[in-house]
Amino acid sequence: MAVLNKIIRVATVPLSLNILLRNQFKFLRKYYHVVAISSPGEDLFEVGTRENVDIKGIEIKRKISIINDITALYKLYVYFRKEKPLIVHSITPKAGLLSMMAAKLAGIPIRMHTFTGLIFPTSTGAMKHLLIWMDRLLCYCATNIYPEGQGVRNDLVKYNITKKPVKILANGNVNGIDLTFFDPSIFSEEDKLSLKEKLAILPDDFVFIFIGRLVKDKGINELIHAFKKLSSSKAKLLLVGSLEPDHGLEDDTLHEIKNNPDIISVGFQKDVRLFLAISDALVFPSYREGFPNVVMQAGAMGLPSIVTDINGSNEIIIHNENGIIIPPKNDLFLYESMVMVSKDLALREKLKRNARQMIADRYQQSVVLNALLEEYKNLEKNVQKFS
Repeated sequence: MAVLNKIIRVATVPLSLNILLRNQFKFLRKYYHVVAISSPGEDLFEVGTRENVDIKGIEIKRKISIINDITALYKLYVYFRKEKPLIVHSITPKAGLLSMMAAKLAGIPIRMHTFTGLIFPTSTGAMKHLLIWMDRLLCYCATNIYPEGQGVRNDLVKYNITKKPVKILANGNVNGIDLTFFDPSIFSEEDKLSLKEKLAILPDDFVFIFIGRLVKDKGINELIHAFKKLSSSKAKLLLVGSLEPDHGLEDDTLHEIKNNPDIISVGFQKDVRLFLAISDALVFPSYREGFPNVVMQAGAMGLPSIVTDINGSNEIIIHNENGIIIPPKNDLFLYESMVMVSKDLALREKLKRNARQMIADRYQQSVVLNALLEEYKNLEKNVQKFS
């Protein structure tokens, strides 16, 4: 049996590997010996078990932490030197910086980083300059750079982050959508009615859903302001994500989330499908994204989406075709769009009809995974050619 070349995939936190890259390693292990690295945690063990790949826990902090970062860099370097992979491929900012530096020092021939989003465009002052410098260092150490979407690519070019070629695989996104997993027909009417009863949602309520961290940068303040203006008592707002009150949420926003009976906050959920199945429209007023999986997941479940005109969201959604695009940080436009989607039945039905098919046409998981495999194989051939 031939010995497979080794690929090491790195992310900062294990949840990124477990959720963002679900099924990817299982696919790749048919062609490569795959190792997954992230900070230790239950999600990392789940990845190893479900995808049947090797795992390695190395503590990597999301925030800048000099001692921890140096320790993680050293551990990555030692591990790469020992394992001698053909490819190190990272996602997420901190894992990208440390693993690309360590891989370069260790002499790994193919060093790939996928930018799933950029933090610096919405940062200011010294922090913005520091983040730009870190991304430039990351790109200097990488051999190959992949923005997740066109918007991220444009920002890399605009801010002169790298002179190296950047490439979008397939139509964008890191993993595509598994349409057999995100399938509205999986759930029976009894399943949906049971969850609605549990959440005190009436059968004829119109349910707006938001999925993500409940923080300022996700547009939660504007979302709560807009929802408060809705006069219909038949509207419900379902919030699926962890509440982080220290991340810029206004006191009034926190009060409404905790006390408004029409706002239902269920916290973080590993499986969001049934919550999407009981909803009528996604609302995603984020300030910045790379290529938001939530918008694709909602589309795959047949939901129209109201999104802001930001990277990723404005690539997945085509205005008045499978959703509505509005300016960011504008609760009036958000309110008007929520009214329109909930009241205009003809528009809503049109958006719903298009939602799933437009995801299937562009972001089906098999298309994305085969594009990634083809890229690995081409890079492997180039290394062999010059070795």
